[in-house]
Amino acid sequence: MSLLRRHLLAPLALWPLPGRAEPLDATLAALQRRWRPRLAWRADTRWRADALATARSLMQRPGDDGGGFATDLLAEQDRGSHVAQSLTLRGALGDRVPALCLRPKGPGPHPAVLVMHDHGARFDIGKEKMVRPLAANPSADAWVQRYYGGAFVGDTLVDAGFAVLAIDALGWGERGRPGFARDDQQALANHLLQLGHSWAGLIASDDLRAHRWLSEQPGVDAKRVAVLGFSMGAFRAWQLAAVAPEVSACVAAHWMCTREGLLRAGEHTLQGQSAFSMAHPGLAAELDHPDVAALIAPRPLLLMGSPEDKLFPWDAQQAAWRQLGRAWQGGAGLSTRTTPGGHRFDTEQQQVAAAWLAKQ
Repeated sequence: MSLLRRHLLAPLALWPLPGRAEPLDATLAALQRRWRPRLAWRADTRWRADALATARSLMQRPGDDGGGFATDLLAEQDRGSHVAQSLTLRGALGDRVPALCLRPKGPGPHPAVLVMHDHGARFDIGKEKMVRPLAANPSADAWVQRYYGGAFVGDTLVDAGFAVLAIDALGWGERGRPGFARDDQQALANHLLQLGHSWAGLIASDDLRAHRWLSEQPGVDAKRVAVLGFSMGAFRAWQLAAVAPEVSACVAAHWMCTREGLLRAGEHTLQGQSAFSMAHPGLAAELDHPDVAALIAPRPLLLMGSPEDKLFPWDAQQAAWRQLGRAWQGGAGLSTRTTPGGHRFDTEQQQVAAAWLAKQ
């Protein structure tokens, strides 16, 4: 056989044959069978202290005290009942973090919500997925029509009396680069790991700083600054609420699931790329997703999920909800809502979320 022919046929030897147990698959299956988080939830105060310290150490960039926001106001727009602002804040790495802020008119202090944008493998827009930008943006309009029922979440919330802030997560919107696409995520995540950081950790650290900035704004009720997100934004919301007790309440729409559910064959998490922005190195050995979210208790948490969601198995979503119910001990602090239509956060869900937040 010629050398060229051997090179052409060699990859076929790696293709899995029907019924054949590949060594790599067998190893991964064995690891998953043995997987038990060291700090799985238990009903005692020692667990909370240990779990909180562990989550903070593995999910956030160390040494960030939240100060020095160095805010620059770039533009402002009067929208009748409120003012929209384009600004930048200083991020956890000292870089500039573009943001959109909505400030209700009239006497305060107003409750506020930090809103977190989704992933969607759409990187040219970030904060604009949640808050209507100051200039026309057809990409944002199309995205909101597709996943948000045609309504910007920021508009829904500010009309209900909330101040609102949204930032670009690292890699999205003005913190990305032209042409950044799905397959570039691994390179970004690896680059950060090689420099001693994690992509998910930097996103979480910037979210923490954004929440603290919002809490310090004139006219904002610092005791009523909640977080809300859809899809990856929901992941960002509940993880921030878990490690930051100053978060007053949390709405997480369509991202809560047991890790086991996400590790089943064929699930999107195992297909790579998008998972890099939501994977904290070392965390899985310590805490499952519901274990982290349980740290929010007894503060209010609203979870939304859909049986038609193709990204999260419905039985695994429900299992996570049941696990979280133990942390609230059946109290009113935990609310769950089953929604139709799959993976979307439409106008009805937004209105439910706004009304729920108004009561907290």
